[in-house]
Amino acid sequence: MLNRLVSYLFLIFVGLTSIPFYLIALAIRVVTFPFDRRLRALHLFTCFWASVYTWIMPAWRIRIEGRENVRKDAAYVVVSNHQSQLDILVAFRLFFHYKWVSKIEMFRVPLIGWNMRLNRYIGLRRGDRKSVEQMLKACEIHLKEGSSIFMFPEGTRSPDGKVKAFKPGAFQLALEQRAPILPVVISGTNRALPKYTMNFTGVKKIYIRIFEEIPYASFSGLSVEDLSDRVRNLIIEKLQEMKAYTERE
Repeated sequence: MLNRLVSYLFLIFVGLTSIPFYLIALAIRVVTFPFDRRLRALHLFTCFWASVYTWIMPAWRIRIEGRENVRKDAAYVVVSNHQSQLDILVAFRLFFHYKWVSKIEMFRVPLIGWNMRLNRYIGLRRGDRKSVEQMLKACEIHLKEGSSIFMFPEGTRSPDGKVKAFKPGAFQLALEQRAPILPVVISGTNRALPKYTMNFTGVKKIYIRIFEEIPYASFSGLSVEDLSDRVRNLIIEKLQEMKAYTERE
């Protein structure tokens, strides 16, 4: 009963605060767009907006490591495992510039989805080949402008926390654009907010870590499939190590 009450209060807080946060985001977009075409300031504010929802939930004990592995002016293809809706809030806590690739349905969510459009994040209609092509083209443009691209190559959340098969888009993009890959691993969010539920589950440890980039020169001769397997195996290995922290009571 208490856990459900906490969940309701959290969702009410998100709904009420999204109104002023969106208005601030809109003002930032209008004021900064003439001299900030990559929308770095707006993305930074969006990181703050999302982070507020983790800061107010002390039961989510979030450990963050690896920010020093992000080069200031690099444009990466950022690749992460995907366990929970909470992954998105936690990833915003990294506070570096990127463009999300997200399912198109998220852009229809009032206020939060509208802010995603303001940020020029990239929508994807799953299972639609034309939409995939449009997504990759938009990613190419952002990379050339100097913005990193953040993708969950599993394409959906894993219900049991295990890393699902990767879709090829992120790795095709990295090869074609000669972009370095930045692996990010998230552990514990599936226990804090499991798939198919919005119910609070008590005190949980969450761990997000940025690992050293994989330079283009180290995978330039690989196929998309081989590169995908290489990165997936790395993420599986690191996730297993990180579970020693998040699953320890």
